[in-house]
Amino acid sequence: MPFITVKMLEGKTKEQKRQLIERMTEVACDTLGVEASKVFIFIEDLEQDNYGKNGKMFSDQEPN
Repeated sequence: MPFITVKMLEGKTKEQKRQLIERMTEVACDTLGVEASKVFIFIEDLEQDNYGKNGKMFSDQEPN
């Protein structure tokens, strides 16, 4: 039973998350030889004010 956690900055749409979950489940099934019902995907949305890079909060940086 794989448990997969994805941490990413907030702002992705529900559809983007849905597609990510579907594709990651497919990869886990193909790679590990398990059924989709055994794969758990956890998405953690990280608030941009709570993380930083290069000495600045993500919320203060220019979008890429």
